[in-house]
Amino acid sequence: MNAWNAAWRERALPELAAREWDLIVVGGGISGAGILREAARRGWTCLLLEQRDFAWGTSSRSSKMVHGGLRYIAKGQLKLTRDSVRERQRLLQEAPGLVEPLSFVMPHYQGGFPGPKVFGGLLAVYDALAGKRNHLYYPLQQLRYLAPGLKDAGLLGGTRFFDAVTDDARLVQRVLSEARADGGEALNGVQVIELLREGERVVGLLGEDRESGRRFTFRGRAVAQATGVWADQLRQQSGLEHIRPLRGSHLLLPAWRLPVAHAFSFMHARDQRPVFVFPWEGATVVGTTDLDHRAPLEQEARISAEEVDYLLAACAQQFPSAAVQAGDVLSTWAGVRPVVSDGANSRKPSDEKREHALWVEPGCVTLAGGKLTTFRLLALEVLQACAGFVGRPLEDQGATIFRAGTPPPMPSLSPYQQKRLIGRHGRELPGVLALLHELGSERVAATHTLWVELAWAAQNELVLHLDDLLLRRTRLGLLLADGARAELPRIRALCQARLGWDDARWEQEERDYLQLWRDCYSLPTET
Repeated sequence: MNAWNAAWRERALPELAAREWDLIVVGGGISGAGILREAARRGWTCLLLEQRDFAWGTSSRSSKMVHGGLRYIAKGQLKLTRDSVRERQRLLQEAPGLVEPLSFVMPHYQGGFPGPKVFGGLLAVYDALAGKRNHLYYPLQQLRYLAPGLKDAGLLGGTRFFDAVTDDARLVQRVLSEARADGGEALNGVQVIELLREGERVVGLLGEDRESGRRFTFRGRAVAQATGVWADQLRQQSGLEHIRPLRGSHLLLPAWRLPVAHAFSFMHARDQRPVFVFPWEGATVVGTTDLDHRAPLEQEARISAEEVDYLLAACAQQFPSAAVQAGDVLSTWAGVRPVVSDGANSRKPSDEKREHALWVEPGCVTLAGGKLTTFRLLALEVLQACAGFVGRPLEDQGATIFRAGTPPPMPSLSPYQQKRLIGRHGRELPGVLALLHELGSERVAATHTLWVELAWAAQNELVLHLDDLLLRRTRLGLLLADGARAELPRIRALCQARLGWDDARWEQEERDYLQLWRDCYSLPTET
């Protein structure tokens, strides 16, 4: 494949707009990427358009968990849980190094809910759906050894079980890579202005290149919208169902400040919502909140001072000796979940079901809701609904999402680094390793990210702006202090020419990125 970068994009945009497509996918998060991947593998001519950047919305700002949805059992959503645990196992098997097992611990307290027996019963159902036993109860003395630093007053013991964790933005990149290898095309920075109709049927769309302001018409036999919280903006609405945007926010702490070897799940004393503290990318995440997001959707979501207080209170509740303060926070992120609601606004956000919905009109299918873990199943459901418009049959043979290959030798890397690079880059690994021979295997500061990954992304992962590089292709803007400000001179020396930016462009990108980081990825100024 040709280099996938801004120069390619500028050449390709008019050519791609001139083609007739079987399927045009709108939305470059995990759902849209999954739809493109499944369509491309079946030989459909397919194009994905994303208004900002791939994984820009919810799919780079999730809780990073690939899980079966244990709490959905209590809500009676057994099918959702069953599908999720099976897809979790598929991803663990197909993408090691990107999707990794994570041990979870639920501490139990005197008079607290859920108690060991109730929680053990839920996990027995969970394990049955997964097809294997996956949990164990630890009495008090064993738990203290397993999980030092937990609040001790009233502690009875704890239950340990396993789910999985990922880098959500990199997962989107790998799925897109698979789709492109099978003939799919994907463009970021193209905003859909309107759907084009002939009579009642959708026959394409009008898109605007946000980089140049040029407008293009794209025609296709079917359009699949996977736009998350933006799903209501283009479709023809009927009935009461609509998208209820719910914000979930997170704190990221240096690992030394709150060291945890497991994910800890517990009920927040304030509202009895589940909260997690877990290790991720060499740091510690505290999340998440769940409240109505009332800000305009075109603005980047950000954490509020009240959410910071809520999450710090969770740390103080469960790890009192750590005495975590706001000044310890490295970064924050906030994502907006596309939850399908029946319009009963009196229902608490946490009580909304996480089932998805499909809305179908002639020539167009809109996906709303859903979970990261089940993106493959959602994609198949969308394609089944599109198949009649495209005029192609659809069968699911259970083929792998990620094509397996034999990785080349990597003698300069540790086994962990090898596994990590294979997981994150997949088909692109030979190109990354060729660059590795030129640039070496040095890590960026204390992170797991290699400098070569920045160079590769700048050349080959359709980076249009600096925040694409530092917040999604890599996570350096989250993992390093002040959004990786101290590393920017070296990042510039490595990446500026590869991005094709002159000095004025780089300096503007740097100013814009640092302002964005202060506004949306640091602590709010009122904290």
